[in-house]
Amino acid sequence: MTAMAGSYVAFVAAAYGMAAVALGGLGLWVYLDARSVRRRLAELETVSGRGRAR
Repeated sequence: MTAMAGSYVAFVAAAYGMAAVALGGLGLWVYLDARSVRRRLAELETVSGRGRAR
């Protein structure tokens, strides 16, 4: 393998790594936000005295 191919492989690996970190961060953000929204909804349902209609 030439030096040029080695640097290309390193660049591609770094790009995939950064994309994986970014997607993981977005997934974590969505999970934490959904948990927060569920908590706030439960609090509002408790305060209003009504539950969800089923």
